Parts: sequence; structure tokens; C-alpha cells
Amino acid sequence: MSDEPVETVNVESWPEEGDSSPLSTQSTDKATKRLHLYLISDATGETLSSVAKAAMSQFPDVAALLHVSFMVRTRAQIERALDMAVSTGGIILYTLVNADLRLVMDEGSLSRHVPAINVLDPVIQNLAAYLGMPARAMPGRQHALDAEYFRRIEAMNFTLAHDDGQNPQGLYEADVILLGVSRTSKTPTAVYLANRGIKTANIPVVPGCPLPPELFEVTSPLVVGLTTSPDRLIQVRRHRLLLLGQNAATDYVDMEAIGKELTEARRLFVKHGWPVIDVSRRSIEETSAAILNLYYDRLNLM
Repeated sequence: MSDEPVETVNVESWPEEGDSSPLSTQSTDKATKRLHLYLISDATGETLSSVAKAAMSQFPDVAALLHVSFMVRTRAQIERALDMAVSTGGIILYTLVNADLRLVMDEGSLSRHVPAINVLDPVIQNLAAYLGMPARAMPGRQHALDAEYFRRIEAMNFTLAHDDGQNPQGLYEADVILLGVSRTSKTPTAVYLANRGIKTANIPVVPGCPLPPELFEVTSPLVVGLTTSPDRLIQVRRHRLLLLGQNAATDYVDMEAIGKELTEARRLFVKHGWPVIDVSRRSIEETSAAILNLYYDRLNLM
């Protein structure tokens, strides 16, 4: 990679996976304080961006003005970033697996009195000490096209093919099966789990419609029931109808009908011993984390 200048941007959201465009957590018009945050990595910067985003979310009144340099390969790139940090002030967060580049960063930050934090070193050093072996020091190794990568692709393909009750004959191949009435976040949760390599099918529980017989025949998949509060469900469904331009005067958004629908679904879950997760106040990530806990606990018992 050529010695290009450190990229500097100030906009209103963070980069997604694989995106090298740095983004800030807060509009500068609303923030009470601004922070120049330098992200430097000898890989794609995905790990570093995630850590920085999680950390800055704890400071909602601070606008992070991000300066990023990813796929760093030379001393000159690091020294340029250090010089910029001196001129603007701020903090450097970095993930440099290469020992020579780390030394340049450590010595340069000390001599320039710039605070610099290696976000991976404590984890890697403790793992190496516990395992009694050195780390490989290979930047971007987590992005290798290994078996785990292809497992995630396979899980995503499976999940999309088994969305909303499709292809019930393939349920026996699932790792997880999600059940729930309409608008209980089944599909986004299934997609999130698929991105973690979990083959996930989801089936809607609809009043008067029988569930596929295959659901009651499978033994390997973890079956989880998703539920929510009537107030939350009616709010979500009304918004859905509004977006579709449809009439809201139906049982779909009737409080009494919704209460009965949720009660019957919960009875079904309890009858078959399926764990139930209330998604009323959970994000997709929190719901998925709860499901993953159940999934891995179950694997440990098998």
C-alpha cells in the first residue's frame, strides 16, 4: 500500500463491516464536546471500528471526529498519523499485529506524548500466557476464507430459504427454529443468527393455521418461542399497516384479538417445552444473544 495520508471524515454514523469510511457517533451540532479519535490498523479496521463504536456509545454527548488509516504497512503511514494527532490533539486506538509497526507506534506515541491504546494486546497477551504459546502475528487472519466463513455463508443461505415457514421439509437441518406471532422480530433475529453461523428457520404462529407437522418431528434443532407485550405488538403492527397504506380496523391490530393470539402462542410453547423469550424491550442483538446462550448450553448437554 502507498503512503497515502490518513483519511479524515466527520459524518453521522459508523462504518459497516468492510467499509473504510470513518463515521462519527454524534452530530457536532448536538454534542457538548468533540474528540479527535484516530483509528489505525494493519488490517481492515473492522475490529477496531467495532471497539471504538462500542466505547463511544458510552459518551453520547461527545462527537467523535474520526481519522482512520487501515491496511497500514509502513512506518511513514504511522508517523503521519502520529503527527496529525499531535496537531489536533486526541487519542489513538490501534490494532497492529506486526511487531515492527507496533514498535514504531509505541515509540512514536511516547516521544510525541500522544495517548495510544492497543485494543488487542491485553487479550492476545493473556491468551498467549494461558495457552503457553505465542500468537501468530498475522493481521486480518480473522477474514481468511476458512471453514468458519463458508459455514456462515451456508447458514445465511439456509436461513433465507427457510424464512416465514418456507420449505418445512428442511427443518431437520436447522440449528435453531424460531416461532412467534406476526411482528415478533423472527426474520431479523434469524438473519443475525445466520451471520453467526447458526442455520435458523422461522415459522409464524397464525390463528387458525396449523403448524407444519415437520416441526413436531424434529429433535436436533433448538426450538424457541418469541413473544412480546400486547401494547408493543399493536404499536408495531399499526405502524406496519400505515406503511402499507392498509385499513387499521382489523383483528390484526385489535387489542383483544392480539391478547388472545399471544396467549395461545405462549400456551403452545409451554405445552411443548420450548423456551420463550420476550422481545418487548430487547434489541435484535440482545434477543440473539439469549438464543445463543440457550443453543450453546444445549450443545454442552448433548
